[in-house]
Amino acid sequence: MIFEKVKRFAVELAGAVDEDGPPVFGGGDAVSGKVLLELLADARVESVKLHAGGYAKVHWTESRSAGSSTAYTQNYSDEVEYLSLRETLLQADDGSLTVLPAGRHEFPFTFQLPENLVTSFEGKHGCVRYWIKAKLHRPWSTVKKTKKEFTVIEPIDINTPDLLAPQAGTKEKMAHAWYCNLGQISVTAKIDRKGYTPGEVIPIFAEIDNCTSRTVVPKAAIIQSQTFIARGTLKQKKCVVATLAGDAVPAGKRETWHGRALKIPPLGPSIMQCRIIRVEYALKVCVEIPGASKLLLELPLVIGTIPLHPFGSRTSSVGSQYSVNMDWRYMTAPEQPEPPPEYSSLVSEEEVENRLAPPRHASMGCILEGPFFAYIQEFRNRPPPLYSEIDPNPPITDIRPRCMTC
Repeated sequence: MIFEKVKRFAVELAGAVDEDGPPVFGGGDAVSGKVLLELLADARVESVKLHAGGYAKVHWTESRSAGSSTAYTQNYSDEVEYLSLRETLLQADDGSLTVLPAGRHEFPFTFQLPENLVTSFEGKHGCVRYWIKAKLHRPWSTVKKTKKEFTVIEPIDINTPDLLAPQAGTKEKMAHAWYCNLGQISVTAKIDRKGYTPGEVIPIFAEIDNCTSRTVVPKAAIIQSQTFIARGTLKQKKCVVATLAGDAVPAGKRETWHGRALKIPPLGPSIMQCRIIRVEYALKVCVEIPGASKLLLELPLVIGTIPLHPFGSRTSSVGSQYSVNMDWRYMTAPEQPEPPPEYSSLVSEEEVENRLAPPRHASMGCILEGPFFAYIQEFRNRPPPLYSEIDPNPPITDIRPRCMTC
């Protein structure tokens, strides 16, 4: 039979680390691979065709009531196409059949992805998927198909001014239990930036002022919000992905968090550029009040894919980058450093006066020859320089090495 002639028909992508898992690409990347066909006997083939596709799709249903005894179901769906490429890998120009001998046959392909692609996603009411399909057309036979899915990650660089900006907020309320006034409760929270990547730790700075008559419990959590849009209607699903519990705050007391650590688990990046699907994150600080409604403070988060540079971005605030430990700024140097015991015996008084005088800015050599401590004061209140791959002040080879005892 014809079906028995095909031993294997599959799509293989170059660069795939795991054969079972989908390979990962980004917008603008080149995708290359091959369609593999193994035959047990000679076979006549009309064509081998390739189709690369990708879309975002949403769908859900809602029950509607039209009266006391009448109900109907309303369907909501929408779709956005992001990728559609077709290519013929094997087909005779005159439409005749091609006889392929038994054995292994490979049909290579290469194409480039569009620049702006949405990150792959699987949600409750929608998804974003990308795939490559291959079809084998033979006479007097059904079309044989194979499919290979791949993952697309939209790059989100958190080293931008917007995502490096600190986030802060304050909330307060009067707590009530039935008709009883329990007093006022307030919370103030701050995080050092808006953008993070999975695996990072968010240090939370917060102050909970409990002026109520009851003990309250502060908590923090990362909330993922999935929003699906179709026909002008929104469908939302929220879930908690990470939590942090604080210590109980007695009545009339105040609790302060000095950078409580909340680690971000493995999460998919934020999706903000899709018309019908959005994935957003937020940090929520919650204060539970027994017998009353909670006090909630929400700070926006963006989960990115490009982590923070080791020494920050040049577009970010220098003060925010070095706010953790600034003790180095307050180290002062003596205005008149005391020379070593042997100094006066080696150097004359005239040379001492010349060396302690401000140097002439004629060359780099003059500055390096002068005393070091006399110029620390000028840079005492400046931040350390940012990292650079190229030294802006390369060493001068003709500088005479100084004796360590001089």
